[in-house]
Amino acid sequence: MDKQLIRNAYKVYWLENGKAPVSVYALCKIVDVSETEFYEQYSSLEAVEKDIWLAIFQQTLDQLHADEIYQQYNAQEKLLAFYFLWVQKLKEDRSYLLLQRKHFRLPDLYRNKLETFRQAFNRYVSNLIKEGYQSSEIKERKYISDQYVHGFWLQALFVLKYWLDDTSNQFEMTDAAIEKAVNLSFQLIKSNTLDSLLDFGKFIFTRK
Repeated sequence: MDKQLIRNAYKVYWLENGKAPVSVYALCKIVDVSETEFYEQYSSLEAVEKDIWLAIFQQTLDQLHADEIYQQYNAQEKLLAFYFLWVQKLKEDRSYLLLQRKHFRLPDLYRNKLETFRQAFNRYVSNLIKEGYQSSEIKERKYISDQYVHGFWLQALFVLKYWLDDTSNQFEMTDAAIEKAVNLSFQLIKSNTLDSLLDFGKFIFTRK
């Protein structure tokens, strides 16, 4: 039993019915598999939903890691390459993803359905940050550095929301937004800009 078969059937059900299957039985009937076979792969329908997001991320990463040119990129270039390819992969399931956004409030969608994707993304970004330290692209800061991962996750959510809302030709505005967001984030964590902002904040706080 292939996980992808179950994921594809789940997406088709959503697209044709505008809602999730009412039960594992209903989905298994479409795929023509037993519930036992389903539960060998997934513990619930919610697990299928989460794995759809994770699979898109993993497919993106697998393609990048197989690219020799990508391996030569610095941390900033790798993150740019990831976002550009990720939105291309997302495009293959845009109708399904738009339905998801329509039926769920974005905070709930992000918090619940993206959890396994978030964990995998954070591991990926953590490795990029370590590369950035070694190449001096990213400045390591006491207490602050631990928050970089969370900042990049918020950036990923920004890219996702921007792409879902984007109606420009070939999503060219999303490409522009990605470039600006990544450039700004690396400027902040590399240069003295963030340090200056922190110092200013401390000054204002201590003057109160």
